[in-house]
Amino acid sequence: MPRAKITKSFVESVPYKDGGQITFCDTELAGFYLVVGKTAKTYIVQKDLRGRSVRQTIGRHGQVTTAQARDVAAKKLFMISQGIDPNETQREKDIDNITIAQIFENYCLARKSMKPRTKADYTYYLDFYLADWKNKRVASITKDEVVKKHIAVGTKHGHVVANRSMKLIRALINHAIKTYDLNITNPVSYLSHIDGWFKEKPRTNYIKSKDLAAWWVAVDDLSNKDYRDFFKLLLFTGLRRTEALSIEWKNVDFNERVIVIPETKNGDPLSLPISDFIFDMLRARFKKYGHRKFVFPAKSKSGHMMEPKKGIKKVIETSGVSFTCHDLRRTFATYAESLGISEYAIKRLMNHRVTGITGRYIIIDTDRLREPVNKIAEYICSNVDVQKT
Repeated sequence: MPRAKITKSFVESVPYKDGGQITFCDTELAGFYLVVGKTAKTYIVQKDLRGRSVRQTIGRHGQVTTAQARDVAAKKLFMISQGIDPNETQREKDIDNITIAQIFENYCLARKSMKPRTKADYTYYLDFYLADWKNKRVASITKDEVVKKHIAVGTKHGHVVANRSMKLIRALINHAIKTYDLNITNPVSYLSHIDGWFKEKPRTNYIKSKDLAAWWVAVDDLSNKDYRDFFKLLLFTGLRRTEALSIEWKNVDFNERVIVIPETKNGDPLSLPISDFIFDMLRARFKKYGHRKFVFPAKSKSGHMMEPKKGIKKVIETSGVSFTCHDLRRTFATYAESLGISEYAIKRLMNHRVTGITGRYIIIDTDRLREPVNKIAEYICSNVDVQKT
Protein backbone atom coordinates (compact mmCIF):
# COMPACT_ATOMS: atom_id res chain seq x y z
CA MET A 1 0.00 0.00 0.00
CA PRO A 2 1.51 3.39 -1.00
CA ARG A 3 2.25 5.79 1.83
CA ALA A 4 2.14 9.59 1.77
CA LYS A 5 1.57 12.56 4.00
CA ILE A 6 -2.08 13.27 3.32
CA THR A 7 -2.29 17.02 2.86
CA LYS A 8 -4.60 19.21 0.83
CA SER A 9 -2.02 19.72 -1.90
CA PHE A 10 -1.30 15.98 -2.08
CA VAL A 11 -4.99 15.06 -2.27
CA GLU A 12 -5.65 17.57 -5.05
CA SER A 13 -2.59 16.47 -7.01
CA VAL A 14 -3.47 12.76 -7.05
CA PRO A 15 -5.23 11.88 -10.33
CA TYR A 16 -8.48 9.91 -10.36
CA LYS A 17 -8.20 6.24 -11.33
CA ASP A 18 -9.54 5.08 -14.69
CA GLY A 19 -10.64 1.85 -13.05
CA GLY A 20 -10.56 0.40 -9.56
CA GLN A 21 -9.23 2.26 -6.52
CA ILE A 22 -5.93 3.12 -4.90
CA THR A 23 -5.53 3.64 -1.16
CA PHE A 24 -2.88 5.86 0.45
CA CYS A 25 -1.82 5.37 4.07
CA ASP A 26 -0.96 8.54 5.98
CA THR A 27 2.68 8.65 7.12
CA GLU A 28 1.92 10.67 10.28
CA LEU A 29 -1.39 9.27 11.59
CA ALA A 30 -1.53 5.48 11.41
CA GLY A 31 -5.03 4.38 10.48
CA PHE A 32 -5.87 7.49 8.42
CA TYR A 33 -6.33 6.75 4.71
CA LEU A 34 -7.25 8.35 1.41
CA VAL A 35 -9.10 6.20 -1.13
CA VAL A 36 -8.98 7.49 -4.72
CA GLY A 37 -11.46 6.12 -7.24
CA LYS A 38 -12.82 7.04 -10.65
CA THR A 39 -14.87 10.05 -9.52
CA ALA A 40 -14.20 10.56 -5.80
CA LYS A 41 -11.43 10.94 -3.23
CA THR A 42 -12.61 9.67 0.14
CA TYR A 43 -11.12 9.90 3.64
CA ILE A 44 -11.48 6.83 5.85
CA VAL A 45 -10.22 5.55 9.17
CA GLN A 46 -9.35 1.90 9.80
CA LYS A 47 -7.83 0.06 12.76
CA ASP A 48 -8.00 -3.36 14.42
CA LEU A 49 -10.20 -3.77 17.49
CA ARG A 50 -10.21 -7.03 19.43
CA GLY A 51 -8.99 -9.04 16.48
CA ARG A 52 -11.24 -7.53 13.83
CA SER A 53 -10.83 -4.60 11.48
CA VAL A 54 -13.01 -1.54 12.15
CA ARG A 55 -13.48 0.80 9.22
CA GLN A 56 -15.49 4.02 8.95
CA THR A 57 -15.88 6.53 6.14
CA ILE A 58 -15.23 10.13 7.15
CA GLY A 59 -16.30 11.87 3.97
CA ARG A 60 -15.37 12.89 0.44
CA HIS A 61 -12.80 15.52 -0.34
CA GLY A 62 -14.70 18.68 -1.18
CA GLN A 63 -17.39 17.87 1.35
CA VAL A 64 -14.85 17.89 4.17
CA THR A 65 -11.40 19.48 4.16
CA THR A 66 -8.23 17.50 4.66
CA ALA A 67 -7.69 19.16 8.05
CA GLN A 68 -11.24 18.30 9.17
CA ALA A 69 -10.83 14.71 8.01
CA ARG A 70 -7.54 14.37 9.91
CA ASP A 71 -9.11 15.77 13.07
CA VAL A 72 -12.09 13.37 12.85
CA ALA A 73 -9.74 10.46 12.13
CA ALA A 74 -7.69 11.22 15.24
CA LYS A 75 -10.82 11.18 17.42
CA LYS A 76 -12.08 7.93 15.88
CA LEU A 77 -8.70 6.26 16.30
CA PHE A 78 -8.58 7.32 19.95
CA MET A 79 -12.03 5.76 20.50
CA ILE A 80 -10.83 2.50 18.96
CA SER A 81 -7.71 2.55 21.16
CA GLN A 82 -10.07 2.75 24.15
CA GLY A 83 -11.98 -0.30 22.94
CA ILE A 84 -14.93 1.67 21.52
CA ASP A 85 -16.25 0.85 18.06
CA PRO A 86 -17.23 4.18 16.42
CA ASN A 87 -19.59 2.32 14.08
CA GLU A 88 -21.57 1.00 17.04
CA THR A 89 -21.55 4.45 18.62
CA GLN A 90 -22.90 5.96 15.40
CA ARG A 91 -25.52 3.22 15.18
CA GLU A 92 -26.64 3.92 18.74
CA LYS A 93 -26.84 7.61 17.93
CA ASP A 94 -28.91 6.91 14.80
CA ILE A 95 -31.24 4.62 16.74
CA ASP A 96 -31.64 7.18 19.50
CA ASN A 97 -32.70 9.74 16.89
CA ILE A 98 -35.17 7.54 15.01
CA THR A 99 -38.54 9.23 14.60
CA ILE A 100 -42.14 8.01 14.55
CA ALA A 101 -42.27 8.61 10.79
CA GLN A 102 -39.10 6.56 10.23
CA ILE A 103 -40.23 3.65 12.39
CA PHE A 104 -43.62 3.72 10.65
CA GLU A 105 -41.91 3.23 7.29
CA ASN A 106 -39.89 0.34 8.71
CA TYR A 107 -43.01 -1.10 10.36
CA CYS A 108 -44.90 -1.17 7.06
CA LEU A 109 -41.99 -2.80 5.23
CA ALA A 110 -41.57 -5.45 7.92
CA ARG A 111 -45.25 -6.45 7.93
CA LYS A 112 -45.34 -8.30 4.61
CA SER A 113 -49.01 -9.21 5.01
CA MET A 114 -50.18 -5.64 5.63
CA LYS A 115 -52.96 -4.73 3.24
CA PRO A 116 -52.80 -1.43 1.31
CA ARG A 117 -56.07 -0.41 2.97
CA THR A 118 -54.57 -0.94 6.43
CA LYS A 119 -51.49 1.09 5.55
CA ALA A 120 -53.74 3.85 4.19
CA ASP A 121 -55.71 3.91 7.45
CA TYR A 122 -52.55 4.08 9.55
CA THR A 123 -51.16 6.84 7.32
CA TYR A 124 -54.41 8.75 7.71
CA TYR A 125 -54.13 8.62 11.50
CA LEU A 126 -50.53 9.83 11.41
CA ASP A 127 -51.25 12.62 8.95
CA PHE A 128 -54.47 13.95 10.49
CA TYR A 129 -54.39 13.15 14.20
CA LEU A 130 -50.69 12.70 15.00
CA ALA A 131 -49.04 15.05 12.49
CA ASP A 132 -47.09 16.92 15.18
CA TRP A 133 -45.64 13.61 16.42
CA LYS A 134 -44.32 12.31 13.09
CA ASN A 135 -40.87 13.87 13.59
CA LYS A 136 -40.80 13.14 17.31
CA ARG A 137 -37.98 10.85 18.47
CA VAL A 138 -39.32 7.49 19.62
CA ALA A 139 -36.92 7.37 22.57
CA SER A 140 -37.96 10.83 23.75
CA ILE A 141 -41.69 10.18 24.19
CA THR A 142 -42.72 10.24 27.84
CA LYS A 143 -45.80 8.82 29.55
CA ASP A 144 -46.92 12.35 30.45
CA GLU A 145 -46.81 13.34 26.78
CA VAL A 146 -48.84 10.24 25.90
CA VAL A 147 -51.53 11.15 28.43
CA LYS A 148 -51.71 14.77 27.22
CA LYS A 149 -51.82 13.75 23.55
CA HIS A 150 -54.46 11.13 24.24
CA ILE A 151 -56.69 13.67 25.96
CA ALA A 152 -56.08 16.32 23.28
CA VAL A 153 -57.03 13.99 20.41
CA GLY A 154 -60.02 12.69 22.36
CA THR A 155 -61.28 16.19 23.05
CA LYS A 156 -60.96 17.34 19.45
CA HIS A 157 -61.72 14.20 17.45
CA GLY A 158 -63.49 11.79 19.77
CA HIS A 159 -62.63 8.99 22.16
CA VAL A 160 -62.46 6.21 19.56
CA VAL A 161 -59.99 8.15 17.41
CA ALA A 162 -57.86 8.95 20.48
CA ASN A 163 -57.68 5.31 21.54
CA ARG A 164 -56.82 4.11 18.05
CA SER A 165 -54.18 6.81 17.64
CA MET A 166 -52.40 5.80 20.84
CA LYS A 167 -52.67 2.10 20.00
CA LEU A 168 -50.91 2.82 16.71
CA ILE A 169 -48.16 4.68 18.56
CA ARG A 170 -47.89 1.75 20.99
CA ALA A 171 -47.47 -0.70 18.10
CA LEU A 172 -44.79 1.48 16.47
CA ILE A 173 -42.81 1.86 19.69
CA ASN A 174 -43.02 -1.89 20.36
CA HIS A 175 -41.70 -2.47 16.84
CA ALA A 176 -38.82 -0.06 17.48
CA ILE A 177 -37.97 -1.78 20.78
CA LYS A 178 -37.84 -5.21 19.13
CA THR A 179 -36.10 -4.08 15.95
CA TYR A 180 -33.41 -1.89 17.49
CA ASP A 181 -33.15 -3.41 20.98
CA LEU A 182 -34.14 -0.13 22.58
CA ASN A 183 -33.78 -0.24 26.33
CA ILE A 184 -37.00 1.66 27.05
CA THR A 185 -40.45 0.91 28.43
CA ASN A 186 -43.28 1.66 26.04
CA PRO A 187 -44.80 4.87 27.47
CA VAL A 188 -48.23 4.11 25.99
CA SER A 189 -48.54 1.13 28.36
CA TYR A 190 -48.97 3.73 31.11
CA LEU A 191 -52.53 4.31 29.89
CA SER A 192 -53.34 0.71 30.82
CA HIS A 193 -51.64 1.01 34.21
CA ILE A 194 -53.76 4.02 35.18
CA ASP A 195 -56.91 2.78 33.43
CA GLY A 196 -56.59 5.84 31.21
CA TRP A 197 -58.13 4.53 27.99
CA PHE A 198 -61.40 6.16 27.00
CA LYS A 199 -64.45 3.97 27.42
CA GLU A 200 -65.87 3.21 24.00
CA LYS A 201 -69.62 2.84 23.81
CA PRO A 202 -71.04 1.06 20.76
CA ARG A 203 -72.42 3.71 18.43
CA THR A 204 -76.09 3.39 17.55
CA ASN A 205 -76.73 6.68 15.78
CA TYR A 206 -78.39 6.67 12.36
CA ILE A 207 -80.52 9.11 10.36
CA LYS A 208 -84.14 8.46 11.23
CA SER A 209 -86.57 8.55 8.33
CA LYS A 210 -88.30 11.63 9.80
CA ASP A 211 -84.98 13.52 9.68
CA LEU A 212 -83.90 12.30 6.25
CA ALA A 213 -85.58 15.08 4.24
CA ALA A 214 -83.90 17.85 6.27
CA TRP A 215 -80.56 16.09 5.95
CA TRP A 216 -81.05 15.66 2.19
CA VAL A 217 -81.85 19.35 1.62
CA ALA A 218 -78.74 20.38 3.58
CA VAL A 219 -76.59 17.99 1.53
CA ASP A 220 -78.03 19.36 -1.72
CA ASP A 221 -77.22 22.90 -0.57
CA LEU A 222 -73.51 22.14 -0.13
CA SER A 223 -71.33 24.30 -2.36
CA ASN A 224 -68.88 21.39 -2.63
CA LYS A 225 -70.67 18.93 -4.90
CA ASP A 226 -68.07 16.24 -4.24
CA TYR A 227 -69.22 16.16 -0.62
CA ARG A 228 -72.83 16.03 -1.81
CA ASP A 229 -72.26 13.03 -4.08
CA PHE A 230 -70.03 11.30 -1.55
CA PHE A 231 -72.58 11.45 1.28
CA LYS A 232 -75.34 10.19 -0.99
CA LEU A 233 -73.15 7.36 -2.24
CA LEU A 234 -72.60 6.21 1.35
CA LEU A 235 -76.31 6.42 2.11
CA PHE A 236 -77.37 4.41 -0.96
CA THR A 237 -74.62 1.76 -0.76
CA GLY A 238 -73.61 1.37 2.88
CA LEU A 239 -69.94 1.48 1.88
CA ARG A 240 -67.27 2.32 4.42
CA ARG A 241 -65.75 5.80 4.16
CA THR A 242 -62.33 4.64 2.95
CA GLU A 243 -63.86 2.17 0.47
CA ALA A 244 -65.99 4.89 -1.12
CA LEU A 245 -63.26 7.54 -1.16
CA SER A 246 -60.82 5.31 -3.04
CA ILE A 247 -63.15 3.93 -5.73
CA GLU A 248 -61.38 3.94 -9.10
CA TRP A 249 -63.23 4.34 -12.38
CA LYS A 250 -61.82 1.03 -13.59
CA ASN A 251 -63.87 -0.63 -10.84
CA VAL A 252 -67.14 0.98 -11.90
CA ASP A 253 -68.92 -1.20 -14.47
CA PHE A 254 -71.69 0.85 -16.09
CA ASN A 255 -72.77 -2.05 -18.31
CA GLU A 256 -73.27 -4.44 -15.40
CA ARG A 257 -74.24 -1.61 -13.03
CA VAL A 258 -71.88 -2.67 -10.26
CA ILE A 259 -69.11 -1.15 -8.18
CA VAL A 260 -66.23 -3.48 -7.36
CA ILE A 261 -64.32 -2.93 -4.12
CA PRO A 262 -61.23 -5.17 -4.50
CA GLU A 263 -59.77 -4.38 -1.06
CA THR A 264 -62.18 -4.44 1.87
CA LYS A 265 -61.83 -4.53 5.64
CA ASN A 266 -62.38 -8.29 5.91
CA GLY A 267 -60.27 -9.06 2.84
CA ASP A 268 -63.17 -10.29 0.71
CA PRO A 269 -63.71 -8.33 -2.53
CA LEU A 270 -67.18 -6.87 -2.93
CA SER A 271 -69.27 -6.54 -6.10
CA LEU A 272 -72.11 -4.21 -5.22
CA PRO A 273 -75.02 -3.55 -7.58
CA ILE A 274 -76.06 0.09 -7.78
CA SER A 275 -79.49 1.65 -7.92
CA ASP A 276 -80.72 3.90 -10.73
CA PHE A 277 -80.07 6.96 -8.58
CA ILE A 278 -76.39 6.11 -7.98
CA PHE A 279 -75.99 4.97 -11.60
CA ASP A 280 -77.10 8.40 -12.84
CA MET A 281 -74.97 10.19 -10.28
CA LEU A 282 -71.86 8.24 -11.30
CA ARG A 283 -72.55 8.82 -15.00
CA ALA A 284 -72.68 12.56 -14.33
CA ARG A 285 -69.41 12.39 -12.39
CA PHE A 286 -67.81 10.33 -15.14
CA LYS A 287 -68.51 13.07 -17.69
CA LYS A 288 -66.59 15.47 -15.47
CA TYR A 289 -63.92 13.26 -13.92
CA GLY A 290 -63.73 10.23 -16.19
CA HIS A 291 -60.20 11.18 -17.26
CA ARG A 292 -59.05 10.97 -13.64
CA LYS A 293 -58.18 7.79 -11.74
CA PHE A 294 -60.62 8.16 -8.88
CA VAL A 295 -64.35 8.83 -8.71
CA PHE A 296 -63.59 11.46 -6.06
CA PRO A 297 -60.28 12.93 -7.26
CA ALA A 298 -58.37 15.52 -5.25
CA LYS A 299 -54.99 17.21 -5.06
CA SER A 300 -53.81 15.00 -2.22
CA LYS A 301 -51.00 12.55 -1.71
CA SER A 302 -53.39 9.66 -2.34
CA GLY A 303 -54.96 11.31 -5.38
CA HIS A 304 -58.47 11.14 -3.98
CA MET A 305 -60.58 13.09 -1.49
CA MET A 306 -59.50 12.35 2.06
CA GLU A 307 -61.48 14.11 4.75
CA PRO A 308 -65.14 15.20 4.39
CA LYS A 309 -65.36 16.69 7.89
CA LYS A 310 -66.01 20.21 6.63
CA GLY A 311 -68.97 18.93 4.66
CA ILE A 312 -70.30 16.95 7.63
CA LYS A 313 -70.04 19.99 9.87
CA LYS A 314 -71.88 22.18 7.37
CA VAL A 315 -74.74 19.67 6.92
CA ILE A 316 -75.15 19.30 10.69
CA GLU A 317 -75.24 23.07 11.14
CA THR A 318 -77.81 23.51 8.35
CA SER A 319 -80.08 20.55 9.09
CA GLY A 320 -79.61 19.99 12.80
CA VAL A 321 -79.17 16.28 12.04
CA SER A 322 -76.02 14.87 13.61
CA PHE A 323 -74.19 12.17 11.65
CA THR A 324 -70.84 10.65 10.71
CA CYS A 325 -69.80 8.72 7.63
CA HIS A 326 -70.23 5.47 9.52
CA ASP A 327 -73.69 6.58 10.64
CA LEU A 328 -74.67 6.58 6.95
CA ARG A 329 -73.55 2.96 6.71
CA ARG A 330 -75.58 2.18 9.82
CA THR A 331 -78.56 4.04 8.32
CA PHE A 332 -78.36 1.93 5.16
CA ALA A 333 -78.41 -1.30 7.21
CA THR A 334 -81.23 -0.04 9.44
CA TYR A 335 -83.43 0.87 6.48
CA ALA A 336 -82.69 -2.53 4.92
CA GLU A 337 -83.82 -4.35 8.07
CA SER A 338 -86.98 -2.22 8.37
CA LEU A 339 -87.94 -3.20 4.80
CA GLY A 340 -87.83 -6.90 5.64
CA ILE A 341 -84.69 -7.64 3.64
CA SER A 342 -83.16 -10.93 4.80
CA GLU A 343 -80.31 -10.95 7.27
CA TYR A 344 -78.15 -12.86 4.80
CA ALA A 345 -78.73 -10.27 2.06
CA ILE A 346 -77.94 -7.43 4.47
CA LYS A 347 -74.69 -9.13 5.50
CA ARG A 348 -73.67 -9.52 1.86
CA LEU A 349 -74.53 -5.88 1.11
CA MET A 350 -72.45 -4.80 4.13
CA ASN A 351 -69.71 -7.27 3.10
CA HIS A 352 -69.96 -9.10 6.40
CA ARG A 353 -69.16 -12.78 6.25
CA VAL A 354 -72.13 -15.11 6.57
CA THR A 355 -71.25 -17.47 9.42
CA GLY A 356 -72.88 -20.62 10.71
CA ILE A 357 -73.54 -23.95 9.03
CA THR A 358 -76.72 -22.79 7.30
CA GLY A 359 -75.01 -19.66 6.03
CA ARG A 360 -72.42 -21.74 4.22
CA TYR A 361 -75.10 -23.23 2.01
CA ILE A 362 -76.75 -19.92 1.10
CA ILE A 363 -75.22 -18.33 -1.99
CA ILE A 364 -76.27 -14.74 -2.62
CA ASP A 365 -74.66 -13.47 -5.81
CA THR A 366 -74.60 -9.93 -7.17
CA ASP A 367 -77.81 -10.31 -9.19
CA ARG A 368 -79.75 -11.44 -6.13
CA LEU A 369 -78.65 -8.26 -4.36
CA ARG A 370 -80.15 -5.95 -7.01
CA GLU A 371 -83.68 -6.17 -5.69
CA PRO A 372 -82.67 -5.29 -2.07
CA VAL A 373 -80.53 -2.40 -3.32
CA ASN A 374 -83.35 -0.98 -5.41
CA LYS A 375 -85.82 -1.47 -2.58
CA ILE A 376 -83.62 0.56 -0.21
CA ALA A 377 -83.11 3.25 -2.87
CA GLU A 378 -86.86 3.56 -3.43
CA TYR A 379 -87.40 3.91 0.30
CA ILE A 380 -84.81 6.70 0.54
CA CYS A 381 -86.20 8.54 -2.49
CA SER A 382 -89.76 8.33 -1.18
CA ASN A 383 -88.70 9.88 2.11
CA VAL A 384 -86.94 12.82 0.48
CA ASP A 385 -89.59 13.30 -2.20
CA VAL A 386 -87.35 12.83 -5.24
CA GLN A 387 -87.53 10.55 -8.23
CA LYS A 388 -85.10 7.64 -8.51
CA THR A 389 -83.44 9.30 -11.48
